[in-house]
Amino acid sequence: MSPHVLVLGGTTEARALAGELSARPGTRVTTSLAGRVRRPGAVAGELRVGGFGGAQGLADWLREQRVDAVVDATHPFAQAITANAARAASETGLPLVVLRRPGWQPGPGDRWHPVPSLDAAADLLPRLGHRVLLTTGRLGLAVFAHLTDLRFVVRAVEPPESPVPPHTHVLLARGPFTVADETALLREHRVDVLVTKDSGGAATAAKLTAARDLGLPVVVVRRPPLPDGVTAVEDVPTVLRRLDTLARP
Repeated sequence: MSPHVLVLGGTTEARALAGELSARPGTRVTTSLAGRVRRPGAVAGELRVGGFGGAQGLADWLREQRVDAVVDATHPFAQAITANAARAASETGLPLVVLRRPGWQPGPGDRWHPVPSLDAAADLLPRLGHRVLLTTGRLGLAVFAHLTDLRFVVRAVEPPESPVPPHTHVLLARGPFTVADETALLREHRVDVLVTKDSGGAATAAKLTAARDLGLPVVVVRRPPLPDGVTAVEDVPTVLRRLDTLARP
């Protein structure tokens, strides 16, 4: 019987993994997307969109579809999905591989302010600046809505959900971005503080270089912890090797 791998996707790495698995003769791969982006990019193999109904719903689906292994390649901040995947894999006895790109690390000249959450970022902002570039995605902006004295530039792939801060300029854009582009953006909007999540990867890292070159403080929201007993690998080749190991008799 052909092995069936479920990839919980939504990242560049998930798309690359699906392509590698689909190219393997006899391997069936299904990529599942949460459905938060209305126009997802092309994905090799089968595609399903939407939630499973929590950990139990995912476990039921894994059984119904006769899945052999689960790869969680979601965004590093998709904490609920990762927790559900861990519980469902444990219930069904299936192997789970978690793929997380490495996080960003500060270098010489960086003025980073690590915080544990968006709420903590909102609390810190008034002490750091008044013109904010907010690149934390379109969800969760309600925690900044009370900051009526600040001016926000919110960059997201799709329009943000309300409520948002009253003085907000929305930029719809998808990376990758160059350092020159990010520097021009920060200067054009006279940004004096950047807020970002520690997503990792190169596609959106140019803003960090631009902020460092301009001497701007950066509020970095740290990643949530993985579920107890779960560890992550950092790249697609390692996932493939792990799956090969699991497939051996």
